[in-house]
Amino acid sequence: MSYKFTASINKEGKWFVARAIEFGVVSQGRTIEEARQNLKEAVELYLAGEPRMKKLISREAPLVTTIEAKG
Repeated sequence: MSYKFTASINKEGKWFVARAIEFGVVSQGRTIEEARQNLKEAVELYLAGEPRMKKLISREAPLVTTIEAKG
């Protein structure tokens, strides 16, 4: 079974840091693609170790949007 999840990727120094928002799983890579692949592997390992999480996960990724606030 496959699951979609939301990831944010930010450049931090020389690394791209990827975060799986729904799981709190984090990984990194030297390129965006490497960070994505490493995060995918990390999430798969997380789900393999936490089978009860699969019941809580929607198969569809949530809507993510950018909101601007004045401050």
